[in-house]
Amino acid sequence: RAVIKMGGKATALYPAEGYTGKFFTELLEKERVPGIVIETEAYTRENIVITDLSTNQQFRFGMPGTPLTETEWKKMLEEVDHFPDPDFIVASGSLPPGVPVDIFGRIAKIAKRKKARFIADTSGDALLAAAQEGVFLLKPNLSELSTLAGKKYVEAEEVDDAAREIIEKGNCEVVVVSMGAAGAQLVSKDLEKRIVSPKVKTKTTVGAGDSMVGGIVYALTKGMDLTSAVQYGVACGTAATMNTGTSLFIPEDVHRLFSYIHKTQLH
Repeated sequence: RAVIKMGGKATALYPAEGYTGKFFTELLEKERVPGIVIETEAYTRENIVITDLSTNQQFRFGMPGTPLTETEWKKMLEEVDHFPDPDFIVASGSLPPGVPVDIFGRIAKIAKRKKARFIADTSGDALLAAAQEGVFLLKPNLSELSTLAGKKYVEAEEVDDAAREIIEKGNCEVVVVSMGAAGAQLVSKDLEKRIVSPKVKTKTTVGAGDSMVGGIVYALTKGMDLTSAVQYGVACGTAATMNTGTSLFIPEDVHRLFSYIHKTQLH
């Protein structure tokens, strides 16, 4: 959705079934997001986010994921493998019951074979499996970075060293550590950059991280250098917090925030 909102091209591959799955597909179609739907036995889950209007605090209720059969998740891998000449493959989210923990690693192998740049945005053992296979970009938060680094906790001042260690092991080319309202830390073989989020009035955090990934991908497809692309991603993520519900961002907000970040922060 984020890539499409900015005028780019992206296809959503996802499992769906039942009235919730059909409604989800309708919502994507309304936003003109092309989709490849894998029909499943289990109904698509719903998550609930409640905002307390008096405090603007959010309460999130993440329902248990519905299981996928072996036939279903293998069909998803086949669709990734058959997709014609993707520039990027992005896999995100937690793993439903029934899906092997190394599935992101399997997607990484497909991406290498197709010469596509693979971005993994997940956590736990699935994140470790993807990193072990090797990817283009990892987008961990501090907790997930700690898992990758094999530590209980990585302090803010240790982020660069932890990320560079992961890169030097050959696990990825780029690490973008999500720092929430503080922005993001970009680390590559040749770069260490803190991209600070502009201060805005936050109405929700739903979709902010995914918007950041979408913004980075879109910017890279438009030929931006890595620093500018992450700045653009932070602009998308920040803009997404300015709107209520699951609406993500308004492109004009992204352009304004990116211009501010690009001009005020060292390139």
